[in-house]
Amino acid sequence: MSEGAQDAHFFGSDSSDSSVGGISQRVQPPGQTRSRLEELTTANRRKDEFLAMLGHELRSPLGTIDNAIRLLRCQAAETPAWQRTHALLQRQVRRMTHLVDDLLDLSGITSGHLRLQLERIDLCVIVRNAIESLESNIRESNHQLTVLLPDEPVWVQGDANRLEQVFVNLLANASRYTNAGGELTVYGHTQGDLAVVRVRDSGIGIEPHVLPHIFDLFWRADEAASRSKAGLGVGLTVVRNLVELHGGSITAASAGTGKGSEFTVFLSREL
Repeated sequence: MSEGAQDAHFFGSDSSDSSVGGISQRVQPPGQTRSRLEELTTANRRKDEFLAMLGHELRSPLGTIDNAIRLLRCQAAETPAWQRTHALLQRQVRRMTHLVDDLLDLSGITSGHLRLQLERIDLCVIVRNAIESLESNIRESNHQLTVLLPDEPVWVQGDANRLEQVFVNLLANASRYTNAGGELTVYGHTQGDLAVVRVRDSGIGIEPHVLPHIFDLFWRADEAASRSKAGLGVGLTVVRNLVELHGGSITAASAGTGKGSEFTVFLSREL
């Protein structure tokens, strides 16, 4: 075949095919691309609706179970075996409630319906409240907790409940991935016009290739943690979004597997 015939054959081929580096590629017509985009948008919306529905459906029975546990506390004879069972039920209900709350918050964040109740608050008080709510879990896990916070108030403009949720999630995450007897440290300080809180642990650590994805939705580093410890892959995504809704930022750092991790929250100070 002559060179001219080769050119004629190439330009006479189907216009929806193109050749890049000798590899034939089919270019989708604009209509198909638009239709596929609409399908993906619909699927994403249905996913958000499903998460919201699941959260609401689970919250009601969890509330009933929690009330039943409280009644048992008042009526049953508190033998050592009963006390262990009661504590186990309470821990598991708290854990499930925490997961449900994360799902509902994720749904509210992705749909743009989550609204903050902003006020001038002392960040040190918020962090101490978060620590207090997890105190029994930390004690049961035999973790050594060190808290270093300024004596004077560190004022920020924020939603007290949502910021407490941020630090509860970070502390719960640190505790989950730290073996019994490990160390947890909460260190707060100011840095110019920023309020900074670091949550550090001596746990399993984070591998370098995982760090860029640690805040991604549904990301779970299963290769670095047992499935019994891995959550839904939602909590850190919620944390990042709540911090960003406050105009702040969060970073994650680790020296690698077995060397612990550190999450740092930066928020603007109210001077």
